[in-house]
Amino acid sequence: MAKPGATGVTRIIKATGYSMKGLKSAWVNEAAFRQELMLILLLMPLTFWVGETLNQILLLVIISWLVVIVEVLNSAIEAVVDRIGPEHHELSGRAKDLGSAAVFIALALNALVWGALVGRNLLGWW
Repeated sequence: MAKPGATGVTRIIKATGYSMKGLKSAWVNEAAFRQELMLILLLMPLTFWVGETLNQILLLVIISWLVVIVEVLNSAIEAVVDRIGPEHHELSGRAKDLGSAAVFIALALNALVWGALVGRNLLGWW
């Protein structure tokens, strides 16, 4: 059964507005999002220096933006948990810890890929 609401171009326009509202909320309310976004924006020009092929450049771009995507999802989890209530609950803590772990894994993967390509392409390690 289809959900009632806008369809076609109107739905796309509204969805884009909701996405922009979410990005604004992340910028205003999440320091980690601001820090990671600024780091990614600084790294983007370096992708053309570090990456030797189009595939390497795209890998660096994708892996870098993955961090921002995971941070937004983590922030969404935290917002839902906080909406439920401020009291400590084991499952709420677990949800927040798992979201944080996802961000950590994305950052570690980012460091691994950047480190490997810098080592290979710029430092000639292998």
